[in-house]
Amino acid sequence: MSFQHYIENGGKRMRCGYTTGTCAALAAAGAARLLLTGKAPENVHLITPKGLAVEVMPTEYHAEKNWAQCAVQKDAGDDIDATAELLIFARVAKIQTRTITIEGGEGIGRVTKQGLDQPIHAAAINHVPRRMICEAVQRVCAELCYEGGLSVLIFAPDGARCAEKTFNAKLGIEGGISILGTSGIVEPMSLQALIDTKKLELHQAASVQTKGILLTPGNYGLDFLQHYTFDGIENVPVVVCSNFIGECLDTCAAEGFQRVLLVGHIGKFVKLAGGIMNTHSRFADCRTELFCAHAAICGAHTALCAALMEAATADACIALLQQAKLWDAVMKSLLMAIETHLVHRAQGRYVVGAVLFSNAYGLLGETEHVKEIQKAWK
Repeated sequence: MSFQHYIENGGKRMRCGYTTGTCAALAAAGAARLLLTGKAPENVHLITPKGLAVEVMPTEYHAEKNWAQCAVQKDAGDDIDATAELLIFARVAKIQTRTITIEGGEGIGRVTKQGLDQPIHAAAINHVPRRMICEAVQRVCAELCYEGGLSVLIFAPDGARCAEKTFNAKLGIEGGISILGTSGIVEPMSLQALIDTKKLELHQAASVQTKGILLTPGNYGLDFLQHYTFDGIENVPVVVCSNFIGECLDTCAAEGFQRVLLVGHIGKFVKLAGGIMNTHSRFADCRTELFCAHAAICGAHTALCAALMEAATADACIALLQQAKLWDAVMKSLLMAIETHLVHRAQGRYVVGAVLFSNAYGLLGETEHVKEIQKAWK
């Protein structure tokens, strides 16, 4: 049975899927029920963190004397997903302690770099999927009045092969896929449909006023704007531009906006320093290269440059640069490069600026014209 939840993208109706985290939780629930009852359930279901119900028919079951396992096939919906149709297995066994333990097995990557969701050496099963797995198993235990402990092993026999199509190795996750998902749901990304949607949103904003627009890539930016007040933007519309920075900047020119302010996480916006205007990792993932290049300009030694190239996240790069007392100089250099590329894209048709932040470090810096934009909006 396929997951029947749809979204509209640019006038196209697209079917959503569910994450590897949802698959792992469903498989764990099925394996737990088989272990505790001796009977394989026909279907397993759960409510995702987004509040949507997912019910599936497991692909296979197997049980031995002391353990049982279940497999659920990943359904990516209409999204282009490297893990589509991958089988995610959960093997559940009774243990002496009255706890639920979660571990990764074959085909599940191991964390090798700092700055990721899980610590070094841990299985790449992120904290939200871990919670989903635990809650799914606990519901089965409660329903069957089982008060003992269970171990849950998540594995994917084809995970290592599948991971070769992802950026896991670059990020510092080796040996397999990651078990991911914060909402439990995969919303399909049709590039042209999404671009058309963003253009429509900007057109609607321009129909009200054209003095200014604020662009942010997504939830991180929206959350940051809720906690950090920029002077003068109270009445300025905010449009989520996703990864399509260039297309949205061009549309701002076409719609006649006078001033454009971008607010984004440094993990995405550092790419603007290289003139990259589609920030999705599928198109370009040069964060560490840009940190390294600007650090070298600012006097970084070879060992620091090598460490930056190996860093898993932008926050990890910041930490390295702060330790070397080069962060201020590198941030200034990056902001100048970002300013250059944004001004070039705008071609004098509007004033443009960018504000960069990090979830770990807060406000990091702003380009030259940000104060001018804020002053004009007051």
